[in-house]
Amino acid sequence: MFQDSPIYDRLVAECGDVPAQARREAERVSRELELVMRPLQSPGHGPGPGRPHAPGNGWQRTALLPGPRPN
Repeated sequence: MFQDSPIYDRLVAECGDVPAQARREAERVSRELELVMRPLQSPGHGPGPGRPHAPGNGWQRTALLPGPRPN
């Protein structure tokens, strides 16, 4: 990428090849995220064709108004 660039060569010598290190780390994080997200992408998780999302069946709860409770 930066062939024949003495400034870049000096920076790499002093600090290491930071762009290459960042690229490797981004690839590692991407692979790790793929593994973590894979169960959510498999069939049977979440709404899909023939499986509509039912509102209220999750972490959200409907609030009750103050006063007497209906039977």
